[in-house]
Amino acid sequence: MNQDIWTQIKNEVRSSVGANNYTAWIEPLTYKSLDGRVIQLEAPTPFIGNWVAQNFSDIILRHLANAGVPVERLECIVTNRLTNTVHHSEKTNKAFPRQLQNHPSEDADITGATLDPRFTFSEFVVGTSNEMAFTAAQRVALGETLGFNPLFLYGGVGLGKTHLMQAIAWQVKAQKPHKRVLYLSAEQFMYRFIQALRQRDTMTFKQLFRTVDILLVDDVQFIAGKQSTQEEFFHTFNALIDQGKQIVISSDRSPGDMADVEERIKSRLQSGLVVDLHPANYELRLGILQQKATHLKDKNSDLVIAPGVLEFLAERISSNIRVLEGAITRLFAFSSLVGGTITLERATDCLADVLRSSERKLTIEEIMKKVCEYYGIRMSDLVSARRTRSVARPRQMAMYLAKSLTPRSYPEIGHKFGGRDHTTILHGVRKIEQLIAIDTQIAEDAQILQRKLEG
Repeated sequence: MNQDIWTQIKNEVRSSVGANNYTAWIEPLTYKSLDGRVIQLEAPTPFIGNWVAQNFSDIILRHLANAGVPVERLECIVTNRLTNTVHHSEKTNKAFPRQLQNHPSEDADITGATLDPRFTFSEFVVGTSNEMAFTAAQRVALGETLGFNPLFLYGGVGLGKTHLMQAIAWQVKAQKPHKRVLYLSAEQFMYRFIQALRQRDTMTFKQLFRTVDILLVDDVQFIAGKQSTQEEFFHTFNALIDQGKQIVISSDRSPGDMADVEERIKSRLQSGLVVDLHPANYELRLGILQQKATHLKDKNSDLVIAPGVLEFLAERISSNIRVLEGAITRLFAFSSLVGGTITLERATDCLADVLRSSERKLTIEEIMKKVCEYYGIRMSDLVSARRTRSVARPRQMAMYLAKSLTPRSYPEIGHKFGGRDHTTILHGVRKIEQLIAIDTQIAEDAQILQRKLEG
């Protein structure tokens, strides 16, 4: 086999794995040799070599066979130019490459939450709604000199916060196994702290958490209202920042919107880079479905999905990524049992309950209730004649959202707001539209409320 054939194979693999995976993992490979039924490819780093052998070996072998090159095994070798040593990586039955496993001698005393092997950067589909979060997470994982610490990721359920945090942990463990990485939820942090208090061994707890190189805390909103946990979290945070250690935090809301959290903690969380993960748009949802379908077809090559099915699902299921992935997984599982092509009709029948729930329409009452919860006012305030700023602005926000998120007319919305005239509703909507363009707080309020309502 020559280089021209390998170039052709790489181009065909690109269509199977997608542009992002191709750029990150396949493009850096170069053809080394073909020895019998074993092909050797050269990778620039052990991490890439192991990752390709574990995750893309079957796809590459399949395309080689289609090109008339019968190969049974793929090996990735990495030549260290300084020591002239060669590291071999080949497809094995292990769930993950050796470099991605925990090192008991180093990590046994800082065991955190279990990392999901699916949650890696290569499996994360990037779109306009999450591009900034993805880039920031990659920079943290690469250990680049950053101008921000902590990295704070926030967004609704199923938008990829946990995926990105675990991807950071996987990549650091792979590329820098000497680094002490601790990933856990805020609830686990709180549980360990309470255990330390009960056992009167808080010094061991403090020493443990202050000796990590990278601390990743998921769902930090759960420390709200827990005063002693907040106190310890604050001191741990400060100690790691002072040592130049990296911290990554995730939450379902921005630091400023976290209720029952001390102001000094909010201030600390806001001192780094705060990134909002927006709901996935149609293009991102379709990309996620295409990637998931590719993986499922690799496991069962007999399954055929008809044109238009993925586009239909991306259009109809917009709640969150977990629901989207669950729907395509269920559809493939059903089709593998009964056989036949996955048609639009079959998708509609199999996913009837998911599609029905996705069709749920927001009501004006739901919008009013959510606005009241957000601003801390009563429902009666929204329909009252009160014109104080603390009531008038939330009322206008509720009018704006009612018009934006429901098909109701101005008179219908006015009826819900205490029988107000349609011109009053129109004024309220236009006022919020104007403020969104010039007032960052109003713009953020509108964005957060819309995400909460759509989620």
